[in-house]
Amino acid sequence: MFDDDPTNRPRDPQSLTRRRFLGATLGLGVSATLAGPITTARAAEPAPGLPSAKVLEKSPFAYISPLKSNGKESACHAELWYAWIDEAVVVTVATDRWKATAVAKGLDQARIWIGDHGLWRTWYGGTNDDFRAAKNFVARGERVRDPELLERLLAIYETKYPEEIAQWRGPMRTGNADGSRIILRYTPAQ
Repeated sequence: MFDDDPTNRPRDPQSLTRRRFLGATLGLGVSATLAGPITTARAAEPAPGLPSAKVLEKSPFAYISPLKSNGKESACHAELWYAWIDEAVVVTVATDRWKATAVAKGLDQARIWIGDHGLWRTWYGGTNDDFRAAKNFVARGERVRDPELLERLLAIYETKYPEEIAQWRGPMRTGNADGSRIILRYTPAQ
């Protein structure tokens, strides 16, 4: 799922529902979805490292790594549900997760990869760095408390993740209302 599963349930390495669903939704066979990143025809590139608008809108996951004060990446890269809203990558995470606390501590720069490059943490405890082969860009993150933005985010999640959103919609709304979750908006650096 994504890196801050509020149910804290163990990840099932055999659970490929998300990939099978997204493969069918995006017109890819299951084997293509499991094999690696989504490939699409590219329009004119908007900026170095920034994927096309179509890729930003349609790809299923963002891999976001907050940058430390020395400019190096954090160890946190998990695949996240996201939406491309108003020229920014928008996610919602638990406030105690590193992505949220990094921004709160003033570490507002992050490196972002877009696409489906597999689970970042492997079932045997290792990591999968396939996302590193994709384009990446640096963005400035900010914490946002905005019920209207949350509803826009959830509306996109309804169409991008229809088989899974039912179990997350309530916790995301409740968490953003009670302060246990926060919206993070990452605007690409110019």
